[in-house]
Amino acid sequence: MNTFSPPGTEAARYLKVFLRSRTARLRAALAARDRGASAVELAVITAVLVGLAVAILVIVVNFANKQGTAITNTNVPNPAGGNP
Repeated sequence: MNTFSPPGTEAARYLKVFLRSRTARLRAALAARDRGASAVELAVITAVLVGLAVAILVIVVNFANKQGTAITNTNVPNPAGGNP
């Protein structure tokens, strides 16, 4: 067993362990990048679906307003036979 360590050996060991831990964290972050991409994809899909829902709502409201106006503008005969 060698009890004598050359100067800087402890610092080199620390640097080696530090760099290994940082490399492992970087690899884990790069592997987790796919999860972030899928979250962005889900956000885009959700935005498209919300846009479609709003467009359909506008179409339905416009149709209902036109039908309501058409019903209001119709002349219904008086069943009593009197003149209006």
